[in-house]
Amino acid sequence: MKPAPFKYIVARSIEQALALKAEHGGDAHFLAGGQSLVPTLNFRLTQPAVLIDINPLTDCAFVKNSDSNTVLIGALTRYGKLERDPAIAKSLPLMHEALPQIAHPQIRNRGTIGGNLAHADPASEMPAIVLALAGRLRARSQKAARWIAAADFFAGALSTALRPDEMLMDVELPAAGPRSGSSFMEVSRRRGDFALIGVACTIELDADGNCARARVALCNAGETPILADEAGRSLQGRPVGGAAIEEAADLVQTAIDPGGSIHASKYFQRHLAGVLTRRALTAANERAHHVH
Repeated sequence: MKPAPFKYIVARSIEQALALKAEHGGDAHFLAGGQSLVPTLNFRLTQPAVLIDINPLTDCAFVKNSDSNTVLIGALTRYGKLERDPAIAKSLPLMHEALPQIAHPQIRNRGTIGGNLAHADPASEMPAIVLALAGRLRARSQKAARWIAAADFFAGALSTALRPDEMLMDVELPAAGPRSGSSFMEVSRRRGDFALIGVACTIELDADGNCARARVALCNAGETPILADEAGRSLQGRPVGGAAIEEAADLVQTAIDPGGSIHASKYFQRHLAGVLTRRALTAANERAHHVH
């Protein structure tokens, strides 16, 4: 199919892009990598009146380590750049582990992290990763900029807290600290397909080797990426061993309500969530104990 007619404008500056968004609001969509937007245009699931091409805004593509032990990633940064960036491998091992499992190399070379997060597909890996890392996202309009916690950003399937006149500018994620470990695991029918279920987890240990903090987030487990709060809290203050991991996995299974599909029933998705949670927590705990 072909997209419905639209007006195409190339933005040459952030100010121009924001002015156009302020003028057209929800009738305008930003075009970056286009890996999510173009298929929805072609199927006429999305029919914007105006398409604002922001690819010339190269200042919005960057990875910066800050003095506050966080990593700031510009919204127009391509997945391929993140995959090859040594700063990501060192500071954000959870993201580094997940990136090769996202789609295919051709898509990662074009797709942007901002476009993916703004698209907010609950089956996508990156929203769950940002949620597991307790990240925050910066939105900007002509009038103001604001930070939105990842837990508040994803409002529903393909829906976010972004306002009609806002553009997602960057995402800030805490760098991995000492005595911390993470793991991302997913099951898909074929490599590059959307996950039937994906699990992203992080663990931080205290000086005694007990769990100080843990977070477990899932993709394709509901209408948004799901943070299994109770599962994470159940691990705090105790060694991350067999019984604790089993309890956390059980809590994850009760926390989610997957939609099911022709490829996997909701019962099979729930089963996968438990299996992957056990494996991911075990791996994250081992890595946390071996960090120097």
